Amino acid sequence: MVPFAGWEMPVQYSGIVDEHKAVRATAGVFDISHMGQFLVHGIDAEKFLNLALTNNVAALGMGEGQYTLLLNDKGGVIDDLIAYRLAPDRFYLVVNASMIDEDRERLLSLVGELAVKLEDLSAGTGGLAIQGPKSAEVLARVLPGTVFPARNTIHVIQHAGQTLTLCGTGYTGEKGFEFFSPAEHITTWFEQFVEAARAEGGMPAALGARDTLRLEMGYPLNGNDLSPEKTPLEAGLGFFVNWEKGDFAGKAVLANQKASGLPSKLVGFKMTVTSPPPRAHYAVLHDGEVVGEVCSGGLSPTLAQGIGMAYLPAALAKPGVLIEIEIRGRRFAAETVKKPFYQPPNT
Repeated sequence: MVPFAGWEMPVQYSGIVDEHKAVRATAGVFDISHMGQFLVHGIDAEKFLNLALTNNVAALGMGEGQYTLLLNDKGGVIDDLIAYRLAPDRFYLVVNASMIDEDRERLLSLVGELAVKLEDLSAGTGGLAIQGPKSAEVLARVLPGTVFPARNTIHVIQHAGQTLTLCGTGYTGEKGFEFFSPAEHITTWFEQFVEAARAEGGMPAALGARDTLRLEMGYPLNGNDLSPEKTPLEAGLGFFVNWEKGDFAGKAVLANQKASGLPSKLVGFKMTVTSPPPRAHYAVLHDGEVVGEVCSGGLSPTLAQGIGMAYLPAALAKPGVLIEIEIRGRRFAAETVKKPFYQPPNT
């Protein structure tokens, strides 16, 4: 157990590699009760979220979701999140645990005269993520007859007097879903889903496996790969910035950066020699000069190879650039590569 965003969180149950491989092959059950949930509603809800976030929520049909970002006035990333449309004027946001307070403060600062309300549901909501090729079978064991949520969708059901929310999203690259219930019932749900996962050859999974799984996919981690000092354009997330919808917080800064050129870009790299795992804050060198530092890094259980991500000067931010990673005072050869590092066959 380790401290994480004000919570005590498990790093591993049976072992990071075993849990990682279970998610890739069958199913893993993650406790994500630490994550935050906001309900945004009112006649100006869509207008408000389009002003506050980078993506275009007007494009969402009922029950659909999208990845999006909340920026500061300098265009830096406060948080990355998922926004779902529950009704024409009702949206459900799932945000990162470490940024719940900052997100709420930033969103409230942008309300102005708009007719919209923001409810923080985080404290009363427990969550699980069931991920892997067998995730549909796991759901069928726990809640027979429940429709498996398609990718980037949400549906709310009633079961035994509880309101349950199922979202077709995840952080592993595998087929899967996220499940939210009243916090007082989440322990029972966790036990049921773990039992069902084990029946399908899976197991509970924790923070360590979550990190190796998302890193293989090149998914950024807020606080490591995303920060208030870096824009989504530098992070390679320009696809989730909608330029046509009108003004939004941070847009002018992003437009200027787009026009003048990016100072740096987040790139992936693979170690090309046997080395200890690359870790956050290790120096990255090119032609003997320090040009950046590792944001996220580790050993890929699937590839059996060291991988990572780092912000490099734009001129070096392309596949095939030879670099070195300084690990414990020694330099090891690496090469920049295109993300993702691994593409699951089940997606």
